[in-house]
Amino acid sequence: MQVHWLEQTEADLPEQPEHAGWLSAGERAHLAGLRFPKRRADWLLGRWTAKSAVARCLNLPSDFSALGDLEICAASDGAPEAFLAGKPAPVTISLSHSAGVAVCAVAPAGTALGCDVELVEPRIAAFAADYFSPEEQALVAQAPPQEQPGLMTLIWSAKESALKALRAGLRLDTRCVVVSPGDGSGVWRPLHVRHESGREFRGWWQARNGLVRTLVGDPPALPPTRL
Repeated sequence: MQVHWLEQTEADLPEQPEHAGWLSAGERAHLAGLRFPKRRADWLLGRWTAKSAVARCLNLPSDFSALGDLEICAASDGAPEAFLAGKPAPVTISLSHSAGVAVCAVAPAGTALGCDVELVEPRIAAFAADYFSPEEQALVAQAPPQEQPGLMTLIWSAKESALKALRAGLRLDTRCVVVSPGDGSGVWRPLHVRHESGREFRGWWQARNGLVRTLVGDPPALPPTRL
């Protein structure tokens, strides 16, 4: 299965987004209800990235008027969904943002898809004890100390991706999914996540510029194609 990937920063946002036609009426209303500047900035960057990604994948016009007809809405379970002129677009999307960077993964409709981006930063030992499975805790303990922050961030990010693919998010116990990161020499390295039900997700991860990016899908995804 082919998955497309778009990554953007706050510098990619158009100026004066509240007044631009690339937001639908519903999206402008939602933006007006966001009080805190950081939340508004993250939301805007996520919507711009998602709309840009979907438009490129579907070969849609990229002018503001056309993007205004493409709406990104949250489903009842919180997962983002794309609508074109009020009808479901033929894609599945997943969104994430961290440290001024937003990513959007796009796959064919019906795919179980999840992506995540996380800033690599130190985490206390209690974090692994609270959120990681025994296998994951052992994996971290075996790693050299200087590699543990990156590994813990990778495991956490892959959990986030898998829980998004399950359309449950952090409503589930994070220990119900077990992450097995693979090695490799490519831009993207393989990833396997197993849910306690026996369901498995295959995906990819990469670490670059202080950020970890993960993606999982069912059916299994090929390495993401950058848009």
